[in-house]
Amino acid sequence: MAETIRVLITDDHPVFRQGLKGLLQALGVDVVGEAENGPDAVRLAAELQPDVVVMDLHMPGGNGIEATRTITRTNPRIGVLVLTMFRDDDSVFAAMRAGARGYLLKESGAEEIARAVRAVAAGEAIYGPEIARRVLTYFTDMPDPRRAAFPELTDREREVLGLIAQGRSNADIAGTLFLSQKTVRNHVSNIFMKLHVADRAQAIVVAREAGLGESSKTRH
Repeated sequence: MAETIRVLITDDHPVFRQGLKGLLQALGVDVVGEAENGPDAVRLAAELQPDVVVMDLHMPGGNGIEATRTITRTNPRIGVLVLTMFRDDDSVFAAMRAGARGYLLKESGAEEIARAVRAVAAGEAIYGPEIARRVLTYFTDMPDPRRAAFPELTDREREVLGLIAQGRSNADIAGTLFLSQKTVRNHVSNIFMKLHVADRAQAIVVAREAGLGESSKTRH
């Protein structure tokens, strides 16, 4: 038989704690303790050494973010599963930075909560569907740092600069982008003027410092 998962529940609402305790016990989870605020959670986690701490975030007398950070730093074996009503990005990413392995909303179903507890106990990271979508959207929408580095350049100029950073000649760039060499020379001239560089060597340095040209270096 698999070892029983030992859980510490942290929430400032006694009724919610009791309901969650009953749910987990019915599923064979050993609820070894209850805490009503962050400091109590830190103390009991150190004392009881549970496999998982189910953590609310915003509680009177000490918030769950600080408690999560302290527990994960001092007891890295213990996994923290955030179970909260807060779905805003600030709360989600603060919990992730603090070391939480999972993040669920309190409206989650019993099976989802039980699955998350088992996953966190096994060392996995798990997030509810809505939270996972938020995380994915956040990283998908992050601006390309290379684009942000040269906002004064057009898309084509940035593309040409990237090829310059790879050490490509004007003729090579023209063949790659299906442009005439005259058009490439015009783009290069505009790039030098906008970036205030005197020559190709300076342009390469500036571009590589911003991360352009790296894909070619990696391939070769």
